[in-house]
Amino acid sequence: MAAVGGHPAQGGGAGGGTGREAAPSEFRAAVEAFSGARLRPELVLSPAPAPRRLAPHSFALTATVEVDGEELADGRLVLLHDPAGQEAWNGDFRVVTMTRAELEPEMAGDPMLSEVGWAWLLDALQAHGAGYTEPSGTVSLCASQYFGGLAERASTTEIEIRASWTPADGRFERHLSAWGDLLCISAGLPPAAATPHAPADVTSLGGVVPMPARRRPRSH
Repeated sequence: MAAVGGHPAQGGGAGGGTGREAAPSEFRAAVEAFSGARLRPELVLSPAPAPRRLAPHSFALTATVEVDGEELADGRLVLLHDPAGQEAWNGDFRVVTMTRAELEPEMAGDPMLSEVGWAWLLDALQAHGAGYTEPSGTVSLCASQYFGGLAERASTTEIEIRASWTPADGRFERHLSAWGDLLCISAGLPPAAATPHAPADVTSLGGVVPMPARRRPRSH
């Protein structure tokens, strides 16, 4: 299993987060639960600064999908906690994620691309038995064609999935595992098999076939 890391938000200033030592036990336990996530070997996790103004307590990490030395997808996960709860969350925890991957240019014209991208997330949560409520998000597509001095660069198409949901089961490691699978599916890797926690009728990520992903290093 890949190592789990991240940074709690630091204290200071109105609306800022608090250090992990000052965080309530529920939040500390949620962060520690991430270490029990079942993650695919292609995932590389790294610490990330946590946002200060979204909730009293927050934790963040970034991840990349790497195969044969190539980075195929990247993203960020933030765990928010407000002991008083927030009406929009319908709870006191919220998971906020961003997933981004470069696809083959011809996929940009697929009219179902956005719907499929959103289905990947919901199917991944189901496959890992991660209970959730109040899901929301966007699926964005960006096709780039290069001209002039950049004309020799190949066209690119990128999919970005921004989503948030309220964990409803207290099994935070399952939510991290599901997000990790979303990253891998976005990168074009085959869906993972169902976990032991998945419902009996779930054998893969909803049968959704991953779309072709790039197989070349990202250009900067």
